[in-house]
Amino acid sequence: MIIKLSIVIGCGYFIYAKLVDNEQLKFTVFYKNLIENDLFSIENIFFITVFTVFNWFLEILKWKYLVGFVKDISFIEASQQSLSSLTTSLVTPNRIGEYGAKAMYFNKKHRTQIVGLNLVGNFYQMFITLFLGCIGFSYFIFNHKIKVDFPLILKGLLIAVIVFSVLFFILKRINFKGFSFEKVRNFIKRIPLPLNIKVAILSMLRFIIFSHQFYFILLIFKVDILYFNAISAISSVYLIASTIPMLSLFDVILKGSVAIWVFSFFNMPSLIILSTTTLMWILNFVLPAIIGCYFVLTFKPNFTK
Repeated sequence: MIIKLSIVIGCGYFIYAKLVDNEQLKFTVFYKNLIENDLFSIENIFFITVFTVFNWFLEILKWKYLVGFVKDISFIEASQQSLSSLTTSLVTPNRIGEYGAKAMYFNKKHRTQIVGLNLVGNFYQMFITLFLGCIGFSYFIFNHKIKVDFPLILKGLLIAVIVFSVLFFILKRINFKGFSFEKVRNFIKRIPLPLNIKVAILSMLRFIIFSHQFYFILLIFKVDILYFNAISAISSVYLIASTIPMLSLFDVILKGSVAIWVFSFFNMPSLIILSTTTLMWILNFVLPAIIGCYFVLTFKPNFTK
């Protein structure tokens, strides 16, 4: 119970700190900006809520399908596991705590498989973000004739290849009790193609939903920007932000900084961009994490073998 309370209290404190003591965007300024742009109108609240609910509906549905490879669970159970793992993962780099939190819902013989399935789900979401992000970023670069330091990019790619090669070499030689790289690879190979396709489609739909939610919020703030320019810029923000390891709780700061740079090419005020990224963070992370706090407190780990 102490661990559960620590997770909930820690999550609550960091959320409060990011909203109230945010050096980039003061909460009073943020709230005033929402009021001035009539964000709390019934129509705006309805559409924003639909985006948020549909975003998490797709994520939960994706997890339900993935877990079905090992064990059939209901949509409600998938919701509990997804939301509680979000709460737990907020204080860990790149949401790594999500893997352990979801695994604890299952008996010991399934936990390695659950970690593998979660890895597959996150891989597809990351792949879609990188794939569509590269398309959007390419459009963004050529449309604005941005000078790119290609030698620097090549150096970065070389470093990335070296790092991933070293990690791959280490992983191949890891052989803990019940875990090895070969076991994980063989397990992933056993996942049927229809399930892979289904997860990939759901991941793409999620990206479309939250990128258009970002665009809709920009429209609420009365931003004058062409649709393709907005989507390419938003895709670029997610591409850049997703490649930087960081605590999920600082995600709002990272995306805010990246978004300010990207949208500066459209001469957009920093206040509007920061308000948008903060609101996106509240809708898609804070609110689900608050709901997840209940599931964390009522969670009973599965100790069966």
